[in-house]
Amino acid sequence: MFSKILVANRGEIAVRIIRACREMGIATVAVFSEADRDALHVNLADESICIGGPIAKDSYLNMEAILSAAILTGAQAIHPGYGFLSENAKFVELCEQCKITFIGPSAQVIAKMGDKDQAKKTMRNADVPVIPGVDFVEDIEIAKEEASKIGFPLLIKARAGGGGRGIRLVNKEDEFVSAFQAASNEALSAFGDGGVYMEKFLAVTKHIEMQLLCDQHGNVLCLGERECSIQRKNQKMIEESPSTAVSPELRERMVVAAQRAAKAVGYTNAGTIEFLLDPDGQFYFMEMNTRLQVEHPVTEMVTGIDLVKWQIRIAANLPLSITQDDVQINGHAIECRINAENPLFNFRPSCGTISLLHVPGGPWVRFDSAIYQGYSLPPFYDSMIGKLIVHAKTREEAIRKMQAALSELVIEGIDQTSDVLMGILSTEEFASGNYFTNFLQHKEMNDLCC
Repeated sequence: MFSKILVANRGEIAVRIIRACREMGIATVAVFSEADRDALHVNLADESICIGGPIAKDSYLNMEAILSAAILTGAQAIHPGYGFLSENAKFVELCEQCKITFIGPSAQVIAKMGDKDQAKKTMRNADVPVIPGVDFVEDIEIAKEEASKIGFPLLIKARAGGGGRGIRLVNKEDEFVSAFQAASNEALSAFGDGGVYMEKFLAVTKHIEMQLLCDQHGNVLCLGERECSIQRKNQKMIEESPSTAVSPELRERMVVAAQRAAKAVGYTNAGTIEFLLDPDGQFYFMEMNTRLQVEHPVTEMVTGIDLVKWQIRIAANLPLSITQDDVQINGHAIECRINAENPLFNFRPSCGTISLLHVPGGPWVRFDSAIYQGYSLPPFYDSMIGKLIVHAKTREEAIRKMQAALSELVIEGIDQTSDVLMGILSTEEFASGNYFTNFLQHKEMNDLCC
């Protein structure tokens, strides 16, 4: 087992990893930007090193600075959290060259699954259902021909994409050329790769993902599903487990497909297979996230399995001591992402000093965050400032518990999204579980926030 781990991240996920390491008796090194000198993760770690300026490219994306910090402090492993360098194959290769363990999958797997068209080919060959479409297209004339074969509406997606960028919905043929160029240009700007692929647009779907743990001894464990269909511009807002749309029989089929996908690429560590589920119960591979997910706490709540600790154990070459038969889904968990944004002004990001903070408590209520009263929220990073997670015996009880927790949460000094989350939880669609990824397209923010 490692004696010291460097946490190459910030915010709530850095705090989450440091806490897991502390429980395991592992020393931690925090890296931080000049904007994060007073951040909670810096104060919680055993050691801390400033690695650059406030802009992410100068600090949390600065591979050389992070590796230098690891070498200087004698860290044996690096946990990347999510975002930043967590799915950067080059960074994993550099860790290997420096003889530092990367807590995640191999560079080869990250590269293969990060290339969306290659990932789809791999899944198709592994007999995992894939949305009808066409792989990487570069020539616009060929793309037009292929689009007519797929039929409209269709989606153009960046092959190296993520976070909802490099995606365009094309409803009819005369929109295609401009949408193709826009998606490619956005992908080139965001990811340094203008390559795109196309797939049939499924208008009414649920976003269901399967959590995996895979060790270096060939064991592949699936910890059930998470429902992630409440989204705004492809960004998740509320997640829950289990999904009301997934029957035991469907769950078994999705578990088998997810395990088959992981085995096809020789996956190790924690990962997630994301599927789209249509109203007829047909599911299709969307992508694989080769890292820990933001919403991992809901899986921890319903299974009792600490995913971060198992990430560390697997990276240390320990075998899974849990079998698939040991995985039991108990009760229901819901997570709400709390963002520093104003929903009434098109989710305008907010920053400033938190003048008052009250965190809800009680049995089975968890608030994963790095904020504290008096903390000055910097404007340079993602707007998510916390995750509120609850667990109860039934879904109805979990909804009521989350509503109570949101009512109790107080964060003054900045704008934040608890009101709109409360509004969503109060809708008939959410109460029934009959909601889809297009849910927010049909809602007015004024109605949800009041």
